[in-house]
Amino acid sequence: MGLMIRVRVVGVALDPAQQHVILLSPLDAEADGERVLPVWIGPQEAMSILVAVENTPPPRPLAHDVMTAILGELSATVARVEITHLDDGTFYARLVLDTPRGQRSFDARPSDAIALGARADAPIWVAEAVFAEAGVPADDVDVQPSPEEERVREFRRFLDDVDPDDFQG
Repeated sequence: MGLMIRVRVVGVALDPAQQHVILLSPLDAEADGERVLPVWIGPQEAMSILVAVENTPPPRPLAHDVMTAILGELSATVARVEITHLDDGTFYARLVLDTPRGQRSFDARPSDAIALGARADAPIWVAEAVFAEAGVPADDVDVQPSPEEERVREFRRFLDDVDPDDFQG
């Protein structure tokens, strides 16, 4: 596969065209450089990743919460997420699971793999070749926080401040 760089989710933002983008940054910036890998994703995936990264349970399970529950019932866990290559502007990923029958690997969209991996606190790895092709200096990123990010923050504030007595008729 080649050299892999361990990354973390720095945030989910909107690019100037109002498209959702997840920003991944090397855990070891000294060794791997102050750069960011922007990966464009859909709004539902953006919300699902934010909910997991910010550890804010939604009122009803999202698709990735259901998948995580199913994995748990089947005694499987997310071992790691790998963003393996970039082909004509499309990122490709693998989701590696530990199962009772050994390790299994599945092709996945990076957004789905990251949404599941974030719920399991699994490491996220990016091929060095992908970073070399699509990584940008951290200072060059022109994005703004996504409305989902603000909604998740508002929801968290609501959960922190809500009093169950407020709901009694």
